[in-house]
Amino acid sequence: MGIFKLSIKFTFLLFFFGCLANCKKQQKNTEIKEAILIQKKDTIPSFPNYLTKDYVLGKFDYAKNDDFMLVPEGLSNKKIYVRKEVLDAFLQMEIAAKKENIHFTIISGTRNFEHQKRIWNYKWNEKYKNTPTEKRALKILEYSSMPSSSRHHWGTDIDLNNLNNTYFSSGKGLKEYNWLLKNASKFGFYQPYTSKENGRTGYHEEKWHWSYLPLSKIYLNYYNQQITYKDINDFEGAEFAKEIDIIKNYVNGINVELNN
Repeated sequence: MGIFKLSIKFTFLLFFFGCLANCKKQQKNTEIKEAILIQKKDTIPSFPNYLTKDYVLGKFDYAKNDDFMLVPEGLSNKKIYVRKEVLDAFLQMEIAAKKENIHFTIISGTRNFEHQKRIWNYKWNEKYKNTPTEKRALKILEYSSMPSSSRHHWGTDIDLNNLNNTYFSSGKGLKEYNWLLKNASKFGFYQPYTSKENGRTGYHEEKWHWSYLPLSKIYLNYYNQQITYKDINDFEGAEFAKEIDIIKNYVNGINVELNN
């Protein structure tokens, strides 16, 4: 009888500690699942309240937007607006460059939908009017964006000094470009349209075009989540946007550094 009682007690203890171990295991699994959910939540990108579809499509008046500032005279060749954060970073970069006798002038900044539409329609109706329509869009897209697909809509991208790659291939221009390659990233600027030799799609190389990554990366993420081909319209040749796959091949046809 005593042995029987001991056996029952031993069985009970095994059951108790087994349950305890199992409970701890379940609790640990629950904690892991909760941690994974929190991590997933943290990886969901958060967007500023002002960021809307109209914003990334360039359908707003940046000149009346308090987040944009006019580039000071002497640092631009005309009336140009960019976001305040971009101008601040550019001014810091210009100060650093000046110490090495290098000067940067912003020759293009924010362009809204209507501005980009004028550029596009001019090239469609005038400059390349003799090019067959199925090839005309691709010809324009060598260097110019379709309206609603330009990074210049965002106020984060600037063109510097000269709109010709050959300028940056020798002499003063080469010195400026090499300085940018070495130092621009320290101020948040990157060249989105680099050489296409490594398989980058989209626009030809633009050594003059620099993007302020801390903001433009956020805007690109939003664009990719919110914009469809139904949103890209109201200009000559807009029907080719989907066929060419503008969003994949051009909006996202950028320097890999901007995606990492």
